[in-house]
Amino acid sequence: MFVLSHIKDTIPIHPSQFGVPPEQALISELNKKYANRVLHDVGLCICVFDIMEAGEGKVRYGDGFLWYTVVFRMTVFRPFPSEVILAKVKSSDEDGIQLSVGFFDDIWVPLTYLPQPSAFDSNERAHFWLPGSEATTSHELLDSPTSERMYIDQGEIVRVRIEKDEFYDDEPGPPMATEGVQVKVEARRPPYTITCSVAEQGLGPTSWWKQAEAEVMDEG
Repeated sequence: MFVLSHIKDTIPIHPSQFGVPPEQALISELNKKYANRVLHDVGLCICVFDIMEAGEGKVRYGDGFLWYTVVFRMTVFRPFPSEVILAKVKSSDEDGIQLSVGFFDDIWVPLTYLPQPSAFDSNERAHFWLPGSEATTSHELLDSPTSERMYIDQGEIVRVRIEKDEFYDDEPGPPMATEGVQVKVEARRPPYTITCSVAEQGLGPTSWWKQAEAEVMDEG
């Protein structure tokens, strides 16, 4: 889930920080710059792990800052494909399920990666799985007894497998106009999204499998 990424940068230290040990001042400035920021094709930066190299601070004409060239390792959130992680259900709609790991919310389970057969219950605002059912349409599934449905409710802890991640770099710009008519500006996409699956044995709400284990033990 977490990896260490090597990054090189040039960091300024304000004169008010000259009394602080250089490494401590650099780590503080690096965290201000990178923490909670998505780096394209790298991931979501969490915090500085350590500084590997740091040159001597140099003063540039006109500002009074000490500028350091540093090579450091950053702790980055980027689960790898096929990794299994735990997340919490944040919300559900007709398109799928949104998950959260607390500090990152752009995790999605689309319809194609839900256990089959499944459907979305608009009254409960949750998807449910109907194991063993031969129903092929949402209408047939929604006619099933609620006692037989296995819901994926909001707030539940789910075990998911990472399928892929995607980075977007939607640069903001002025709204475009064509022949005097303003063109609708599309909503910006999150800079980093993760797609997951719960369509395999052992995946989904952890409560499903705890119940299954308890039933097996009872039978034993």
